[in-house]
Amino acid sequence: MSEIKTDEQLTEDLRKEVFLAIVDAQDHDMDVAQARSVVMERFGVSESQVRLIEREGIDLQWPPL
Repeated sequence: MSEIKTDEQLTEDLRKEVFLAIVDAQDHDMDVAQARSVVMERFGVSESQVRLIEREGIDLQWPPL
C-alpha cells in the first residue's frame, strides 16, 4: 500500500477526484465498504479521510451529485 497522504496534501481538486471515485465505484455495484477500500488503496488516503471527503462532497454537492 502507498504511504498515507497528510491532510495538507489533500487539495480540493484531489478531494473531488477521491469523491468522484467513491461515487463511481458505488455506481458499479460496489458496496460502501468495498468502494472505500478501493479508493483508500488507489489514492493513499485513510478511512477517516475518505469519510470526511464523502461528507464534504455530499454537503457541497460536488459532481456527480
